[in-house]
Amino acid sequence: MALIDGSRLIIESLARAGADAFIGYPITPANLLYQYSGQRMEIMLAAPDEISTLQWMSGLSATGRIPVTATSFPGFALMVESINMAYMMELPMVIILVQRLGPATGTATNGAQGDLLLLNGMISGGHPIPVVCTSDFEDCWSLAAESVKIAVQMRTPVILLTSKEEVMTYKSFDLSKLEKIEKADHKFYDKDCEYKSYKPTDMVPDFLPLTQNRHQVRINASTHDQMGILQHSTDEALANTRRLEEKIREKMKSHLIYTYDRQEGAEAIVVSYGITASAAKDAVSELRQAGRKVSLLIPKTLLPVPAAYLDILDNYQRIVIAEENMNNQLGSLLFGVSKPERLRFTGALGKMITPEQIIEEVK
Repeated sequence: MALIDGSRLIIESLARAGADAFIGYPITPANLLYQYSGQRMEIMLAAPDEISTLQWMSGLSATGRIPVTATSFPGFALMVESINMAYMMELPMVIILVQRLGPATGTATNGAQGDLLLLNGMISGGHPIPVVCTSDFEDCWSLAAESVKIAVQMRTPVILLTSKEEVMTYKSFDLSKLEKIEKADHKFYDKDCEYKSYKPTDMVPDFLPLTQNRHQVRINASTHDQMGILQHSTDEALANTRRLEEKIREKMKSHLIYTYDRQEGAEAIVVSYGITASAAKDAVSELRQAGRKVSLLIPKTLLPVPAAYLDILDNYQRIVIAEENMNNQLGSLLFGVSKPERLRFTGALGKMITPEQIIEEVK
């Protein structure tokens, strides 16, 4: 047993999975991630601002490193343009987004779950970016490593979504419950024939770092062909942009992670993610003890939205979504603007959701 917080588990897992550089600008409530990275990562760079952070990360990624940063909304907002750049360049990296109450600077020491819809539309053109979300300490460990794996396999930035309470709360935790972390296989192109920076192999181009001298490498953030040469709207260049979306949607099917606790005969299901999942678990346990049949779904792969979640929810007459915001962001992702009558929402602003609130909504 150890007294530990989620930040240390995340950083240790990232390092074991192959992340070897942390670049950041300190911001509450991501400060512990910043601090631990200085103790654990091979490279730790303190950037002067969040724009520089993502630019430096892109440079390191192009040389074959797997960079990581951690921030909250104000810093993330400054990073968005450069994340789009890295997305187009197809550079592997992990961005840990620790949610806090907004808008703008909001309340730095108050948690929230208010950034999900932002992430769904952050790439210009509406293209999806992989987002996975922790809901407990085991997730802090396993999903951090999964983020590195996704970033390397798909050549893409990945968002690891969490929140203030998850990364700053100390708990007594049994470390023996943690699985062994395998290092992500960051393969480099090793053929003698001409290298094309964006020629796909099974939808993902082979990677070659700028630091080698065998082949020319072009990294381009504008619309480009397979060689990485800037193009306006040629068939090859537009096909390359279409591939960016197809790659994420198709490859993320093999990274579908969720917990589904199905109770036979249940007509109601509670759905929650992140920090609120703990309250949802307690609520479902109490409802079952009281003789009420109810199932539980905790989605951990959030974007692109997996069709599997809708398949599960189709089996229930009553759906209760619990998340720490006031506008049911997960419900909007799942059902759009036309939410079904069977959907109920338990939300909160500036405070965590209690099991009692969820129980009341189920009843």
